[in-house]
Amino acid sequence: MRRETREYRGSQSACSWLSWGAVLTGVPLPVLRLLHLFAARGLRWAAYAAAEMLQMYRHLDIREHKGKTPLLVAAAANQPLIVEDLLNLGAEPNATDHRGRSVLHVAATYGLPGVLSAVINSGVQVDLEARDFEGLTPLHTAILALNVAMHPPDLCSRVLSTQARDRLACVQMLLHMGADHTSQEIKSNKTVLHLAVQAANPTLVQLLLELPRGDLRAFVNMKAHGNTALHMAAALPPGPPQEAIVRRLLAAGADPTLRNLENEQPVHLLRPGPGPEGLRQLLKRSRVAPPGLSS
Repeated sequence: MRRETREYRGSQSACSWLSWGAVLTGVPLPVLRLLHLFAARGLRWAAYAAAEMLQMYRHLDIREHKGKTPLLVAAAANQPLIVEDLLNLGAEPNATDHRGRSVLHVAATYGLPGVLSAVINSGVQVDLEARDFEGLTPLHTAILALNVAMHPPDLCSRVLSTQARDRLACVQMLLHMGADHTSQEIKSNKTVLHLAVQAANPTLVQLLLELPRGDLRAFVNMKAHGNTALHMAAALPPGPPQEAIVRRLLAAGADPTLRNLENEQPVHLLRPGPGPEGLRQLLKRSRVAPPGLSS
C-alpha cells in the first residue's frame, strides 16, 4: 500500500511537471526523459501518467542517448506491466536501439519471459524476424543467450538454473509466437540448430528437433557456408555431448554423405584418436557419396 501511495504521488508530480512544460512551450521539453526514468525504476503509475501526456504530444517514442525508447528501457529493466501499458498506449513495438535491438531482442538477450508475455498480451503486431546490427533475429539471440546459461551443457538437464529456465522459456515463447526456426543469421548463415550444435548443447538440439514442422530432414540438413549441423557436430571435441548430438541428428534424418565446400563429409571432420571411433563407424555405415560430389 505504501509503495502504491508513493507511485500515486509520483504520478501526480509527473502530471504537474508535464503540464508545466506543455503550458510554457507547447511540448513538454523539460521532462521528455522522465518517462525513461520512471520506466527504469518500475514506477508504473508515474510512468503511465507521463506516457499519457507524452502520447498527446506524439513523443511516446522519444529516445535517450543510446537510442532506447521508453518501451526498450522498460523491457531492459524487466518491467512487464509498464511494457504492456506503453504498448497499449501506442508505443512503437518494433522500435530499435543503437544496436538494432527491438523489444524482442532485449527480452531474448536477458531472458525475460515476462516481457514477452506482456508483448503477447498487448496484442500488437511485432516483427519476429527483425534483424539487429549483427544480423540476428530474436530467436537467434535467445538461443545464444541460452547456450551461455547452459555452459557447460548438462546432458540430462533435469536441473536448470533460474537463468537458464528463463532463457529456455524465451526460446519456447518465441517459437510459439511464430518465430522462423529455419531463418539463418546473416554473417554465417547458421540456423538455430547450427548454433545449438556449435555450443555442444544436446538438450537444446533435442528441443529443436522435436519442434512440429513440415520437413524435419530438410531443416536438419540446411547448410551454413557449406556445413550441415552434422558437419559441425563431427568437428566438436570428443565426449558424451558430441556423441549425443551426432546420434540425435542422425535419428532426425541428418545425411552423413553430404559434403561441405572443402569436399568433406562429416566423418572426415572427426578428430583423430580412439575417442570418436564409435562415431566413425556409425557415420561410415551409410552410403558414401562419390568423391567430388556435393549436395
